[in-house]
Amino acid sequence: MSMLTPPGMGGKYRITGDKYPRMRRPRRRGRLILAATASVVALGLAGWGTMQLIDVFTGGDRKASAADHKTDCSSAKPSAPARVLPKPAKITVNVYNATPRSGLAKQAAEELKKRGFTIGKVGNAPAAYDKKVPGPGVLLGAPSAKNGSFPVLGTQLVGATPKTDARRTADVDLILGTKFKTFNTPRSAAAALAALTKPAPAPSSC
Repeated sequence: MSMLTPPGMGGKYRITGDKYPRMRRPRRRGRLILAATASVVALGLAGWGTMQLIDVFTGGDRKASAADHKTDCSSAKPSAPARVLPKPAKITVNVYNATPRSGLAKQAAEELKKRGFTIGKVGNAPAAYDKKVPGPGVLLGAPSAKNGSFPVLGTQLVGATPKTDARRTADVDLILGTKFKTFNTPRSAAAALAALTKPAPAPSSC
């Protein structure tokens, strides 16, 4: 406790007791700066963590952009070299007519000759095919012709059916059927042949 000395006793006040008022220490400016810096760092870490979570769930970890992916796809190399096919002049074609129309085989042979093919026999179809070819025509030759002469000659006639026999010669037969009207235009045939010899592109994940 504290007591006040009554007036007249010394003319001064006197404070007694065992408790004293405590003075508050002045705040340090350094602590305020440190606390502010810590808050900024904490907010930055929280924002970075949020962005990482967004990347995980949205696939943002992919480094390649759409433009880079497109560039990679456009630079894909062919998986195989250009296909080599025989020139029309290297193919000997026997032209046979399996239709009731007279002179059809001769006309077709003359047209194929103009287009660079070598012409062999010309006439009516054998009994096995005469009046028995309902489509535009049949390509008949040795098994080796399937990947050589047949594709080239087939560019001249849409719908021709390729078949093989036991012959060992390189010549092929073109047997004209009842639905034969005309050959493809030279331009269309050339485009089809160019497409056959074009290298096939490699499989892509684009």
